[in-house]
Amino acid sequence: MSQFPGPKYLALSRALRDAIRSGELPENSQLPTVRDLAWRLHLTPGTVARAYQLATQEGLLAATVGRGTFVAAQSPRLGPTQALYTERITGGTTGLVDLRPPQVPEVGQAEAFRAALLEMAGTTGQGWLDYTSQMGEAALRAEIVGWMGDRILGPIAPEDVTLTHGGQNAIHLIFDCCLRGERPVVLIEELAYPGFRYAARAARAEVVPVEIDEHGIVPEALEAACRRHGAQVLCLTTEAQNPSTGRMPVKRRQAIAEIARAYDLQILEDDCYSVAESTIPSLRALAPERVWLVGSVSKTISAALRFGYVICPAGMGEAGRLTAQHGFFALSRPVADLMLHLFRSGAARDIRARVQAEFAERQKILVNHLGAFDLGWQPGVPFVWLRLPLGWRASTFLRTAEAKGVLVRSADEYAVVHGRAPNAIRIAIAANLSRPAFETAIRTLAELLAKPPSDLLV
Repeated sequence: MSQFPGPKYLALSRALRDAIRSGELPENSQLPTVRDLAWRLHLTPGTVARAYQLATQEGLLAATVGRGTFVAAQSPRLGPTQALYTERITGGTTGLVDLRPPQVPEVGQAEAFRAALLEMAGTTGQGWLDYTSQMGEAALRAEIVGWMGDRILGPIAPEDVTLTHGGQNAIHLIFDCCLRGERPVVLIEELAYPGFRYAARAARAEVVPVEIDEHGIVPEALEAACRRHGAQVLCLTTEAQNPSTGRMPVKRRQAIAEIARAYDLQILEDDCYSVAESTIPSLRALAPERVWLVGSVSKTISAALRFGYVICPAGMGEAGRLTAQHGFFALSRPVADLMLHLFRSGAARDIRARVQAEFAERQKILVNHLGAFDLGWQPGVPFVWLRLPLGWRASTFLRTAEAKGVLVRSADEYAVVHGRAPNAIRIAIAANLSRPAFETAIRTLAELLAKPPSDLLV
């Protein structure tokens, strides 16, 4: 490791890479556990864990729950090497409270779905036997225009909308529309939703992180990246940055739009976590000729529906729908009919309002207990960003919190390979728990934060 400069976790990941490629570590050989290797190399377990994570993201290692970490087969990988979504393990026999992904509360969805499905059952016919079509989604696209009516998006029409199977599917669709060449470049925020990286990897694209500050992407850093890399797509979140919760001011949005025009850069604006009734123009309003705005109902109604949409750049709606057709023809008939019923009946808006109200109550609990620490939050956003106090490292805090029965996410999960990550964690609002259970979990985290390792009993 001494031959590699820089942070120890990077040095270890490079040493692993060289050992695997040279054959010193053959395929399918098992690596030591994190703690064993940390002991042998006189490193912290967090350093080894992060090095293993980087090597896994590169496809060099494969981790199997219950078995350990192994050297992956070195033939070209044809699929993903790391899970995008970790299945929830809250409750049950584990006793763990999972505060990693936000969870929408049950505020009447079950009854609304039941009513819609019963009505749909009486109208099934020949149309349920043929392939679904983009033309058949016109009424649902029109409902999306109304659904987004509380946002400043600029002029939009149903012809600008493409429907997808959730937000992640929308990201893949946009990359299919925009990326060209053997090794295109995608720019993302240096801390960003991991799904951007995974979708770019599937598109054989290179991912380049761009510096961010409290207002979002730094314009000077963005322009430098455009000059150096000739990027084709920029992915960012303006309303509720994931994971930092920041909201980009109008002047910053205008600066980014100008740079995008100067370098002919397409923009993917992630709107999945945005709160309703924004008074700030979206990037789609400022640069309608090049912004693809992604939304879904996963954070407002139900993640199980797998329903999302793209507000395409002006004149590009047909291209978006053709790309969707090539990928999956159109939405499945049950999902399309269910969503149309929810929108037309008013149930979708009613559920969204009640979900946001419940998130607001949970957010009060969270801020009341953690507000004394360096906390980033925004009303309506179902997660907070906590910069750890002196004495805590993110890896140590995650292990200690898990030992106390609470799971949270480290900043490392939002940084690209070899990227920098602050000493911080993201805590999501788990509205599937009772309020007392949720408050108990937050209180547990507060008690840990107040007692860094030097104060904890050994």
